[in-house]
Amino acid sequence: MTAPPQASPDSGTFDPGPQRPPAGIGQAEAADPRGPLPLAPDWRRWRVPLALIGLIVIGGVVIALISSLTAPRTSNPYLDPANSQLVGGHALADILSERGSTVVRVYAPSSALAALGRASGRDLRTSEGTTSGGPRATLLITSPSLLTVRQLERLGRARADLFLVGPGRNALAVLAPDVELAASGMHYGQLLQPRCDLAAARLAGSANVGGFAYRPPTGALGCYPRHGGPSVVRLTSAGRTVTIIGSGAALTNVMLGSNGNAALVLNLLGSHRSVVWLTPEPSASHRVSALGGPPSANSSASPTLIPWSAWLVVIELGVAVVLAALWRSRRLGPLIAERLPVVVRASETVEGHARMYRSRRARGTAAAALRDAMLSRVLPVVGLNRDATQDAVTDAIAARSRLKRQEIAEIVYGESPATDAELVRLARSLDELERQVRQQ
Repeated sequence: MTAPPQASPDSGTFDPGPQRPPAGIGQAEAADPRGPLPLAPDWRRWRVPLALIGLIVIGGVVIALISSLTAPRTSNPYLDPANSQLVGGHALADILSERGSTVVRVYAPSSALAALGRASGRDLRTSEGTTSGGPRATLLITSPSLLTVRQLERLGRARADLFLVGPGRNALAVLAPDVELAASGMHYGQLLQPRCDLAAARLAGSANVGGFAYRPPTGALGCYPRHGGPSVVRLTSAGRTVTIIGSGAALTNVMLGSNGNAALVLNLLGSHRSVVWLTPEPSASHRVSALGGPPSANSSASPTLIPWSAWLVVIELGVAVVLAALWRSRRLGPLIAERLPVVVRASETVEGHARMYRSRRARGTAAAALRDAMLSRVLPVVGLNRDATQDAVTDAIAARSRLKRQEIAEIVYGESPATDAELVRLARSLDELERQVRQQ
């Protein structure tokens, strides 16, 4: 038979006494010195974090797949035939392939020369106006200003028609020396009217070819004029056709279907031809403008070193951090009353506060606590509230006390004590003042 539970009168704690094994546990288990076996882990509380981790992993895989399918694989996405974004040229490359042209994507001048060599050996049907002995391929250069003079000279000796997008002075001097640059590439993608006799331009109508303006030689066709000269020039030089367009806005995915852009570009490139599409890689001294235009000739900044895929990973990690913060954040709800594990007497609390104040020499804090406590008990007796002014409190207490008004103000609202002895005298004065007020 076990003894009943006992309470400790000094400490206020509850002594449960000897414990009896719960009902339903065998004697062998109760006598086991190793204690009961540990409970199996509760996997249900891990369901939410595991689900979040799974969603993050799946989201990362989906983002990686989308990035690999849509993002350009080169550092120059402008008019890249493999780029399906706004400034890419994937739409035009698909249309050319559907119309029977062979589009070869290259990103280096050496690769372009090799592709042109292979194209010249194939038996391709000639386009209208080109003899069987002429060039059987078209070399499309999207950003000629990214190429060096030596690279331009090598490409200029290739046996192919040229289609130049926004060439500057250096590119013109090598590939089309008879054409001069008349105006810089302002008003990129401006809508212009053909106003010329070139059939490809007249059939297409207005197009977004505004950019560089050129000054063509005698005998060349100039279309889409703007300030200084035409934006589209076509001439024959050294037995090949050279087509110059002031900007590549009409070739981009976002503007190819607007106005007569698609008709103009397809008419200029011709049909049933092999198109070697050269998208030069930018060097450290060039960059592609943020608007998707051609590289700036005056720019000296390097291309961005952080691809868009890296920013997607950063965004995903940020979402994961926010979800983890929401999962682990404190939920504020209604207060729950709980029984204290240990009963602490009020005197012990007061003594603990007093020792803390004394250790920190916080006499001002202790004096303020004593005065506030006295006022909280005295003000209801004199008929005042906590918002009463000092003069009103002093007058009300003086009317019920034998002390003078100045003495009462010094006791209740005076300066903080400088020594422990002054603090003790203040406590006694407050007790005496409260006693007098309550006796009246």
